[in-house]
Amino acid sequence: MQQPGPDKIRNVALLSHSGSGKTSLAEAMLFDAGAVSRMGNIADGTTASDYDPDEIKHRISLNLTILPAAWKNNKINIIDTPGYPDFVGEVKSALRVCESAVVVVCAASGVEVGTEQVWSYALDAGIPRLIFISKMDRENANFAGALEQIQNKLSARCLPIQIPIGSQKEFKGIVDIIAKKAYAGAPVKEIEVPASMAADIDSAREKLIEAVVEIDDEIMTRYLDGGEITTEEIYKCLKASTLQGTIIPVLAGSGLANNGAIGLLDAIVEYLPSPAAAGPFKATDAAGKEAEVNPAAESPLTALVFKTTTDPHVGKVSFFRVYSGVLSSNSQVWNVNKAAVERIGQVSIPRGKSQETANQVGTGDIGLVVKLANTASGDTLGAKERPLKLSPINFPPPVLSKAVHPKSKADLDKMSSGLARICEEDPSLKSQREADTGELTLGGMGDTHLEIAASRLHRKFGVEVNLDVPRVPYKETITVPVESEYKHKKQTGGHGQFGHVLIRMEPLPPNSGFEFEAKVVGGSVPRNFIPAVEKGVKEARVEGVIAGFPAVDMRVTLFDGSFHPVDSSEMAFKIASAQAFKKGMIDASPVLLEPIMNITVTVPDSFTGDIIGDLNTKRARVSGMNPNQGRNVIQAQAPLAEILRYAIDLRSMTQGRGTFTVGFSHYEHVPGPVAQKIIAAHKSAAQA
Repeated sequence: MQQPGPDKIRNVALLSHSGSGKTSLAEAMLFDAGAVSRMGNIADGTTASDYDPDEIKHRISLNLTILPAAWKNNKINIIDTPGYPDFVGEVKSALRVCESAVVVVCAASGVEVGTEQVWSYALDAGIPRLIFISKMDRENANFAGALEQIQNKLSARCLPIQIPIGSQKEFKGIVDIIAKKAYAGAPVKEIEVPASMAADIDSAREKLIEAVVEIDDEIMTRYLDGGEITTEEIYKCLKASTLQGTIIPVLAGSGLANNGAIGLLDAIVEYLPSPAAAGPFKATDAAGKEAEVNPAAESPLTALVFKTTTDPHVGKVSFFRVYSGVLSSNSQVWNVNKAAVERIGQVSIPRGKSQETANQVGTGDIGLVVKLANTASGDTLGAKERPLKLSPINFPPPVLSKAVHPKSKADLDKMSSGLARICEEDPSLKSQREADTGELTLGGMGDTHLEIAASRLHRKFGVEVNLDVPRVPYKETITVPVESEYKHKKQTGGHGQFGHVLIRMEPLPPNSGFEFEAKVVGGSVPRNFIPAVEKGVKEARVEGVIAGFPAVDMRVTLFDGSFHPVDSSEMAFKIASAQAFKKGMIDASPVLLEPIMNITVTVPDSFTGDIIGDLNTKRARVSGMNPNQGRNVIQAQAPLAEILRYAIDLRSMTQGRGTFTVGFSHYEHVPGPVAQKIIAAHKSAAQA
């Protein structure tokens, strides 16, 4: 395919709820455009987009896939995205590099949870959209019902420009309501418009005209005066309205039956913007000032790496979108984020799992390059003499974390590096070592997300792991001041061991940490042994006396002791202070502390009662509710132990319509009955 100019490219994100027919529609579009010689099938695992082994196994899209197709002297970069909510990071990446989107809605299922979510993402991106009502050949297909849901739940400005002829097994084709012509099949053949549809076509056409003429004052005035509006003027106003987002055209068809895909290709070229039409983009220069850059080959190179993956055969693969300038094979570019030179080898144009080598990738187009040394997703590649940084991709924070345990010693050795590379591939995954528990955790958007990550870890890097519920970082503290004494005395054949300490232990206010002081007078404990006393106390506090958790919020003061001029040693004083600490902890009425989290839950109004009731069962304290456009924002505090799997619970209670964020607040005492269960579990584990 010859390199097109930025005015001949369309970068389009294909969005939908999982199972709405998006991948089958993409397959039909590729076939009709001649990009593939035969249509693949999801059930057989032969589609151009779902080629990953995990996608074939689960029969759902898990990754974004670039599917370029040539259509009417234009290049359409279709980016097929996952519909399952756990893989929202892929959707965010696709939307970041597209000027438009096509939202696919199933004619039988209508507007589903995922449809509303991807609609909101496209709305936040501020890009023009089309809607395609798919699966018109499916049992229970209902175009009118799906359209009504679209207008009620998404926007009243979603208006059909096509009406299907029949449905289910009787689905025959579509009617262009502007031209009043009917088409079917691929290649497209004009068919007769059923006389029974005349009234519906006229009504839909009139509503469309009323809406689109608002974009042009002269045409609107003529329309209101009863003047004639030509078909060409309707198309012109429709295009302008779509680009401005005041109208969202609705089309229909079936990807599996390959009926209507050609009409969608035509609409993408006709109504959605090219990179050139989208106009100048914003970037940040070396001084941190915002600059506007024209999307042209003559402008400085500015390209965004929006996805990174690892191929077992070729290594690291970086997908990029060129916003200005040209990225050529066998060249050098400047990584603006890392302030480092990157050597570019052979650039290629991706199409699903295959790729076509190219001499260069021009403005507005998408390409890939392998084996970049320093570049990660979100980095900008540019020119060193004029480095311009593009805004990064905003990935949502993880909502579910699990502890990662290797299955063998060999897996342990490779686990950290494997997790780092998996997280580089998918920035919506976060891996970190929990300081309080020592566990390595992996955070993501849900159970399926983490399971797929573990599968990829095994398949790509040969690391097998188990995912478990992470340990809660409980702590222990004291509630009353005490004094504790311990004398370590042991006689052996040669020198003996002698260390004697008296310490004072005092509770401190919550979240104060741990303090050690030495207030010895008269040299009862020599100065050179005091560091050993402090070390013994600090090592002992790591494992408390109740359930083996670190002791905090206390001050330990060494105020007296004694020594032997021959038998005393650092080790003896270290042992004595550790035992004195443990003895004092037992006498100081110790209690367990648990982490309390701030949690913000956003749900539709109808779920508010259920959510608050569920939070109450989780020992949460609701502090406030704020209504916001049909949704309630609930503020609460809850123990971490109760919300480790809240992402799963919330999705179940709200059918996926609820979202939440969580952050650490403070530690507080664990209620007695709960503490008893934790202590019993610790003792049971210690005896096992």
